[in-house]
Amino acid sequence: MTDPLPGQVRLDIFADPVCPWCMIGKAELDQALERRPGHPFAITWQPFRLDPQMPQAGMDYVAYMKMKFTDEKGILAAMKPVMEASERLGLWINPSLIERVPNTLDAHRLLYWAGLEGVQTPVMSGLMRAHWREGRNISNPDVLALIGEKAGMDGGMIRRLLATAEDRDQIASREMHARQRGIASVPTFIVADTHVVTGAQPAGLWQNVIDELTGGQAQ
Repeated sequence: MTDPLPGQVRLDIFADPVCPWCMIGKAELDQALERRPGHPFAITWQPFRLDPQMPQAGMDYVAYMKMKFTDEKGILAAMKPVMEASERLGLWINPSLIERVPNTLDAHRLLYWAGLEGVQTPVMSGLMRAHWREGRNISNPDVLALIGEKAGMDGGMIRRLLATAEDRDQIASREMHARQRGIASVPTFIVADTHVVTGAQPAGLWQNVIDELTGGQAQ
């Protein structure tokens, strides 16, 4: 993770790949960036786990959803807007493939290492796709290594690092700092370390932000 270059604007995104609204918020932002290829953003993905107390082995997906939303009716009500938004954006998520909700500490470690190599966004895309569209366990070292490899990282190095405690403290420290700053939900976007935008905002909002930052010169 490097500092923005002259003329760039730092955009910190606090997100967890198992958060459906993070995937939706990313898709909305991606649309805006595609429509404004001259955008000034230098994006950094920051760690923020939805459930920092998640057991290392994760939880059964159905049991987890019932714990959060009480019963099947509550689950359906909670997922309806998620499914509608994902279809509108062409994400086509498939929760029926998810067997377990993973502990995402190792996924965030991979994202941190990806930031050192300048490939955070493709790695985050790979994590979200693996969980939401393919039902793969993103706490599994082999799954994480493959996601990293597809983004150009060294899969063998990822496996070796995941077998250690490397940078676990770094992730915990960054997450604690975020909570101390008042961040309580994801996705949360911080523009230029100053302006806070919470939730999955529509592409149009991001286009307006980019136009304001560039004086309409980001077309």
